[in-house]
Amino acid sequence: MEIKILGMGCKKCKLLEEHAKKAVEALGIEATVEKVEDPAVFADYNVMQTPALVVDGEVKVKGRVPSAKRLQKILSE
Repeated sequence: MEIKILGMGCKKCKLLEEHAKKAVEALGIEATVEKVEDPAVFADYNVMQTPALVVDGEVKVKGRVPSAKRLQKILSE
């Protein structure tokens, strides 16, 4: 699984990255978590609000920070 956190490095972006890593660990799945700070990439995914979570090329969350528990559910779908 490939997970991308889209954001410029704000507090919420860092929190989403942290929650995503916790969710991956709790689920025991193999995944890469990558932080992307390039606005051109945001546009590729049609993301105007950050932070955003992209899982295997599909935007799952944008403009908010779900809890690690909620991210577990999102990642296991």
